Amino acid sequence: MTGPDHTRKPRVAVVFGGRSSEHAISCVTAGSVLAALDRDRYDVVPVGIAQDGRWVLQPDDVERLRIVSSDQLPSVLDDGAPVALERASDHTDLVVSAPSAPPETLGEVDVVFPLLHGPWGEDGTLQGMLEMAGVRYVGAGVLASAVCMDKAYMKVVLTAAGLPVQPSITVTEREWHRDASAVRDRAAALGYPLFVKPARGGSSIGIGKARTPEELDEAVEEALRHDPKVLVEVSAEGAREIECGVLQHVDPDGAPETSLPAEIRITGDRDFYDFEAKYLPEEATELDVPADLPADVVAEVRRLAALAFDAVGCEGLARVDFFLTPDGGLVVNELNTMPGFTPLSMFPRMWDATGLDYPALVDRLVDLAMARSTGLR
Repeated sequence: MTGPDHTRKPRVAVVFGGRSSEHAISCVTAGSVLAALDRDRYDVVPVGIAQDGRWVLQPDDVERLRIVSSDQLPSVLDDGAPVALERASDHTDLVVSAPSAPPETLGEVDVVFPLLHGPWGEDGTLQGMLEMAGVRYVGAGVLASAVCMDKAYMKVVLTAAGLPVQPSITVTEREWHRDASAVRDRAAALGYPLFVKPARGGSSIGIGKARTPEELDEAVEEALRHDPKVLVEVSAEGAREIECGVLQHVDPDGAPETSLPAEIRITGDRDFYDFEAKYLPEEATELDVPADLPADVVAEVRRLAALAFDAVGCEGLARVDFFLTPDGGLVVNELNTMPGFTPLSMFPRMWDATGLDYPALVDRLVDLAMARSTGLR
C-alpha cells in the first residue's frame, strides 16, 4: 500500500450516522469533529450512513447535527448523492453516483474518521470493510472493536488479563424464551439490585435497573428490544463512576498515554447515567474534570486504563470506564473504542484537562491513522 500524497492536503472522510440505535449520537459526535477539523490542513468530506444502510454525501453543516431536545434528534439526510469507496491499483477513491449522471470521482481517501456508535460501525464491521478496501482509519481495528462492542466477551478478555470486572451473566433471547425461570435463578444468585443492558449497545439505550424479579423481567424484555444478547450485571452500589482517556503513543513501540481521570456524578432523582443525563444539557449531571481523587488512586486508574487498552488490542483511542467502590477498589466497567465527542463528552474534556485541546486531539487521531498501514500489524 502506498503512502499518502503529500503534495496535497490529506482527504479525510468523516463517516457518521449508521443503522444502530445510536444513529443520532453519531451525528452529534460528527458535528463536533467536523467543527474541529482545520479546513486549511485537511480536505474534509462528510459522508452519512442512512438508517437503511445507504452511504450518501452530507452538507458540511455542523449546526444541523446538534441535539435540540429529546424529541428533536439529528439524523443523516438520506436524499444526498450516493457515495462509495472504489479500490484502484494503489489507492481508494470516493465515487459519487448521482441519478442520471455519470459517476464522479471525488479523489483519493487518505483517512476515514468513523464516528459510528454501536453495531454496524463500532463493532468491527466497518473496520473490516475499510481493511478490505485498503483505507486507513481512525481508531481500533476489527478484533478490538468487536470485543469492546460485546460487553460479555470484553469481560472474558479483561478477566483473562487479570483485570477486575463486575460479576455478571449473559442471557440470550433463546434462553429467555425457553426457560425464563432458570434465567431468574441465575440472576438472583448474583444478588439484587442488578443492571440489565444490551450486550452490544451504548449511550445507555435499553439499560434498566432491577431490584426485584418483576423488575428483572421488565428490564430483560426492554434490553432484548435492542439486542438478542443481554448482560445482567451486579450493581456497583455506592460506587463512584470514574473515566480515563487513552491514546495510542505516536511511537509504535511506546506505551499508551492516559489522561487525567474524570468523575460523573448524577444529581437529582436519576438512578444512573442514562441517555438524558448523558446528552441533554438541561439534565442535572455533574462532571468533575479532573476527578477529585487521591494521587495513588489517579495513578492506579491510569495504570489499569493502559493495561485494559493493551489487553484488548486497542489502537488510536479508547475511553476506559471504572467503578471506584466504597472500599477503595477499582473495577473496569467497559471500554469504548469510539467515545462520544459531543460538547458534554468526557473524552475530549479529560484530554483538555491533561493538556491536549480538542483540535489538537482530532489532529493527533488523524495523524495516528495516517501513520499506520491496513492489514496485519
